[in-house]
Amino acid sequence: MATQNADSHGLAHVMSKRMLIGIFLALVALTWITVGVTKVDFGPTVNLVVAMVIAGIKGILVVLFFMHLLYDRPFNMVVFVGCLVFVVIFITLAMVDSAAYQPSIDPYKTPEGLIKAPAQP
Repeated sequence: MATQNADSHGLAHVMSKRMLIGIFLALVALTWITVGVTKVDFGPTVNLVVAMVIAGIKGILVVLFFMHLLYDRPFNMVVFVGCLVFVVIFITLAMVDSAAYQPSIDPYKTPEGLIKAPAQP
């Protein structure tokens, strides 16, 4: 049985150190931006949306460059990035929606954070 190496099936892709370091620095910068955004209060919805967009961008960078999806078939990249975008949108909308119900939950919270049962009429 013949052994296969990276040269025989064309799956290997070598990236330059400069590119890898550049992507790493971009990820670090986006992490610092995420931390910085938490220090400024734009409101709970805007802070959440900004954090999710930055997380989505970081995820796309990791997938495209560190997982080498950029150099794979274009269809695979479109499908994966599209799925990642929809996951970010779904999580953002779910978290924004749950924040809308918070005022109706707050009256039932105790100082310890436990939920107490509503009074029966």
